[in-house]
Amino acid sequence: MANYDVFNGDADGICALQQLRLAEPEESVLVTGVKRDISLLKQVDAGEGDQVTVLDISLDKNRDSLQALLDKGARIRYFDHHFAGDIPEHAGLDVHIEPTPDVGTSLLVDRYLGGAHRAWAVVGTFGDNFDSSARKAADPLGLNEEQLMQLRELGIYLNYNGYGATVADLHFPPDELYRGLHSYADPLEFIAADPAFARLQAGYQGDMSNAEALQPILETDRHALYVLPADPWARRVSGVFANQLAQAAPDRAHAMLTHLPDGGFVVSVRAPLALKEGADQLCRQFPTGGGRKAAAGINQLPDEMYDQFVSTFTQAFR
Repeated sequence: MANYDVFNGDADGICALQQLRLAEPEESVLVTGVKRDISLLKQVDAGEGDQVTVLDISLDKNRDSLQALLDKGARIRYFDHHFAGDIPEHAGLDVHIEPTPDVGTSLLVDRYLGGAHRAWAVVGTFGDNFDSSARKAADPLGLNEEQLMQLRELGIYLNYNGYGATVADLHFPPDELYRGLHSYADPLEFIAADPAFARLQAGYQGDMSNAEALQPILETDRHALYVLPADPWARRVSGVFANQLAQAAPDRAHAMLTHLPDGGFVVSVRAPLALKEGADQLCRQFPTGGGRKAAAGINQLPDEMYDQFVSTFTQAFR
């Protein structure tokens, strides 16, 4: 029997797996990638007697591969908060899916485990830009404000590390980063002791300095749109820059369009934090688009669809 852990390479996916494997130690094959690489189940060759755990990737985007694995006899446990569509009914499928605007996969796993490794759930929730949910989850931990801000900082850095066109854009491959985290039951110990934290911090600060020098292409009371160059730093920072802008202007929707080296754009959209919905509906109108209500994206927006996207974006979130 083989075990497979299939997880999004961002903060929420990594922290969800961290909690689960601290509570349920198990040798497994790790299947992950950059944050946008969500069609991960097609990489899994599992069958009768095998166990597959899926964390923080859309069931809707993996539907055919999921059904194929179930048909081959694999048992699948699925945790996620993205749009799922119709969920198959199958004796081999154990589903924990809740597409609400302020609950991420880390909190779903935390609930499943009864809060056994809550601090890591807080890190993942901060990383997914759910600050109020993270603070609420942290209440029983008795942390002071400085410690809470350290967990928030780590969540942001883990999320930042997941953005890129390929793993080569990232400071750490997500599976390597997870393995480095896994020996730390307490995220504050990782922050204090592991050199990976300082590397992530330096990379984030340098890339954000570049981003903060940009001016929006479009800016109104309700919308702001930025276009970023086809550089690795821009691909790394687009999502966390969008999160920072969303926190600073909670009544405004934000879109980051980052040029891709071979043409087109990768798009990150944040609904106004005061609304927390509509980002997924907007992005699903375009090929390769998807996500969740508060934050979504388009993996490859063709150049010829730029004007259509701008028009659709400015008509949304009214």
